Amino acid sequence: MSGGAPDATEGLDQPPVDDAFLGSDDGNRAYAAAADAATRAVVTATDRATPYSGAAPDTLRERFAERRVLPERGQSVEATLGEVTDEVLSSVVGVFDPDCVAHLQCPPTIPGLAAEALVAGTNQSMDSFDQAPAPSVCEERVVDALCDRLSFPAGADGVFTSGGTQSNLQGLLLAREWFCRERLNCDVQTEGLPADADDLRVVTSEAAHFTAAQATAQLGLGEDAVVEVPTDDGHRMDPDALDATLADLSADGCRPFALFGTAGTTDHGAVDPLPALADRAAEHDLWFHVDAAYGGALLLSERERSTLDGIERADSVAVDFHKLFYQPISCGAFLLRDGNQFRLQDRNAAYLNPEADDDAGVPNLVGKSLQTTRRFDALKPYVTFRTLGRERLADWVEYVVDLATAVGDDVRDHPELELVCEPQLSTVLFRYRPEEGDPDEINPAIRDRLLRAGRAVIARTEVDGRATLKFTLLNPRATRSSLRALLASVVEHGTEIERERST
Repeated sequence: MSGGAPDATEGLDQPPVDDAFLGSDDGNRAYAAAADAATRAVVTATDRATPYSGAAPDTLRERFAERRVLPERGQSVEATLGEVTDEVLSSVVGVFDPDCVAHLQCPPTIPGLAAEALVAGTNQSMDSFDQAPAPSVCEERVVDALCDRLSFPAGADGVFTSGGTQSNLQGLLLAREWFCRERLNCDVQTEGLPADADDLRVVTSEAAHFTAAQATAQLGLGEDAVVEVPTDDGHRMDPDALDATLADLSADGCRPFALFGTAGTTDHGAVDPLPALADRAAEHDLWFHVDAAYGGALLLSERERSTLDGIERADSVAVDFHKLFYQPISCGAFLLRDGNQFRLQDRNAAYLNPEADDDAGVPNLVGKSLQTTRRFDALKPYVTFRTLGRERLADWVEYVVDLATAVGDDVRDHPELELVCEPQLSTVLFRYRPEEGDPDEINPAIRDRLLRAGRAVIARTEVDGRATLKFTLLNPRATRSSLRALLASVVEHGTEIERERST
């Protein structure tokens, strides 16, 4: 080219990449060094005396105030990871610490962490076979194993999800599609909601996860479409109350289409009477979905498996691996008793999953998922299961269940503590009982002080309108002695707050 602007295509045989990507000698060496630095940073972050630094939100914001997130010129990855170690990882929650007992946030296993590195490093996208060949087949195998543990029949299927929220949404989505097609002769996927959709209802317990209501809102039915059934003394859905609720709905001209059961409520760890719910679902022709995000790990244990009796009759099940299966976040699964029901949401795109691939048996998993681009999260339980085996994982599940029972006994025997309800699964709900002052003010203050001091991360909730403290015991490294010491700290802070407020 003579004169004018320079040729924009010049230099395109000399890519502007040196050591920023895998695939070259320089890139491979850089990756190994970065991975080594990241490993040291994680070990540093977990090798500390307390589960939290105690830093307040404003303190954390100040740390980042002078940092340019997108500088004009960068620095070495080692330098950046050094900053992150000091400024970010120093104030993460220590999920490996036995005194981190607030939420359903587990310590992930070493095999799971190793698999996480493989997932990130290979960056497979699980929507089509040509983006994830062996990973697609691996996910199918893991799903098959899960369906076997559920005692689902031949033809069951599933897909990995980000967790219980997505799985519950998918369960109610398919339930709505099924009901509208089969009962109302309406294909919501193409036609939208029918004119009389205002009558549709989802029946669940008053202790169910909020994602039941969230899903109905996202599905265009509104949260008012959820009808809550009272629970019994064990915070499980009451079958007699369910019968009354279904009778009332019929009398009011409403049309329930899904019965939403729970196998492990967030606060109480309660498991609904699944056989009774399955009977009602069959009698009233309802889609039966079970949220087993928390309690699904009982499937690993021969001793505890009977707690989930009836789950094999569910139409769909939500299971989380980043809880009692001890996997890194995020990692969940949505499982269908009849895999053919995925047709209720399926669609084909010529560039991604053409119908010819379906006919040829090519596993393009996008048709089963609410996501398009999706991580190869199935590798994490696969590596963990193959490495540790069912029996070892079951031992851990049984250990934390037994630990919760023992800690409940310790709370019951303590003169300054009150056990709010009998432990179920691995949660313990309790309160500090002050001699003076309002326990509904003092108990949340205890939790806040423990967090600010970095002593422990415990949960707060409400039970029957009363402020309540909660241990969520997932960590098999926790001991009865360590939790007795934590209970002593609760009492110590409670006494201190009570004394301060009485002066």
